[in-house]
Amino acid sequence: MAGSSSVVHRLVVVGADAAGMSAAHQALRTARAAGVDLRVVALERTRHTSYSACGIPYWVAGDVEDGDRLVARTAQEHRAAGIDLRLGVEAVGLDVAARTVTGVDVATGARTTWEYDDVLLATGAAPVVPPWALDADGRVVPGVRAVKDLDDGAAWVAMLAGAPRRGVVVGGGYIGLEMAEAFVRKGLATTLVTRREVMGALDPDMGARVREAVERAGVTVRVGEDVGSLTVGPDGRVACVSAVPTGSGTAGPAAGERFEGDVVALGLGARPRSELAVAAGVAIGDLGGVLTDDRQRALGPDGAVLPGVWAAGDCCEHVERHGGQRVYVPLGTHANKQGRVAGENIGRSAAGDPEDGTAGGPARFGGVLGTAITRFVANGVHVEIGRTGPTTQQALDSGRDVASLVTQSTTASGYMPEASPIAVKVLAEKGSRLLLGLQIVGGAGSAKRIDTAAAAIWLHARVDDVAAMDLSYAPPFSPVHDPVQIACRRLAERMQW
Repeated sequence: MAGSSSVVHRLVVVGADAAGMSAAHQALRTARAAGVDLRVVALERTRHTSYSACGIPYWVAGDVEDGDRLVARTAQEHRAAGIDLRLGVEAVGLDVAARTVTGVDVATGARTTWEYDDVLLATGAAPVVPPWALDADGRVVPGVRAVKDLDDGAAWVAMLAGAPRRGVVVGGGYIGLEMAEAFVRKGLATTLVTRREVMGALDPDMGARVREAVERAGVTVRVGEDVGSLTVGPDGRVACVSAVPTGSGTAGPAAGERFEGDVVALGLGARPRSELAVAAGVAIGDLGGVLTDDRQRALGPDGAVLPGVWAAGDCCEHVERHGGQRVYVPLGTHANKQGRVAGENIGRSAAGDPEDGTAGGPARFGGVLGTAITRFVANGVHVEIGRTGPTTQQALDSGRDVASLVTQSTTASGYMPEASPIAVKVLAEKGSRLLLGLQIVGGAGSAKRIDTAAAAIWLHARVDDVAAMDLSYAPPFSPVHDPVQIACRRLAERMQW
């Protein structure tokens, strides 16, 4: 690589969580190895950096001692590594022509403008907060809260310390399921209201298995319902919510049925924080996220790369690895990987590597499969959920001819005390026999098996290949044929009929 210690290259990172700080550190490592003096300024509108948002429900449930345990790297550690981290500073202006970023100190209102050679947008995502959750002044009604950042986590711990008796969770996805678990474990009478079947990232028949398990734990589940309004009690806090049938999923109760709740958790998903990018003329996709190429270079409205502008993490749309369509999958795994890719390429760019990558780069982000995993464990019920690849409907919508099969097995040899039920649904493409997707719902030891399928799909394996793979076996861990292999073998055999 070309480079000299006399060269100073300026990088401004907007957003100091997973993607932003992964990029900042990787860019520093790469530039320093090339002898380039990279100066990094990172702006973060909150007072938190590099934390695990995914751990917040477990903090609320009591599995995690305090919010500090969720912090992967402190502000002091970032600064010690050479990053000029500015907490409580919100980026309010990006001028891609002048190559400047303007930030405002949230506490004082003071404005500062930084010049850059490269800028990374890592502005993350915002939780979806529906209108019914807001009061007349546009503020969230007390007792209602999303589950997105450490401030949310601290607020939830404080609310549950007040010993509420009833809780409502709105949204049946990952966060909704995990907060329902936290509520039940904290002793709240819990209602879960969801527009579609529980775990809408699964096929409905697999989501129904999750719902049945959650109901066994004592949760009242309303499927095919949406919250249309709430009622505030004399103390100014939420008292109950009212459900409205959505016309999708399993038929719910009559319109307007009220569910009492001293606290209401919002688990309705997230949207990209792309306002700064929009104002700067960066291309935004149909799903609201910043558009990039596979090097994490931001694109302009004409689809061309914007010089010196990069983006990574939850503010971005992603590319589904095999279908090629744009999707929005806000997960820390993708954010960290994209951050590293962006940081590697920024560091190489600072060192003068040519755009064609002949000097050893560039790094590329390989796309997403939508792989995800979660659980619900409460009141003697233990159910794990894993999924990767498209659902049946998504595969059909992409024009693929799909075969699928649900197979039931056990997580260990049936005679072992560890054995618990596991259901595996396999999706494959007719003709090519490629494994397209796989979903798992089962007891303890079930869900992490999803990684076998994710690796196989990533590498374009057929169901026949998975059935023949050399996977581990011992009675406490698996039947002699792993449940994923059993499912793939049975579908492969059926596709031959």
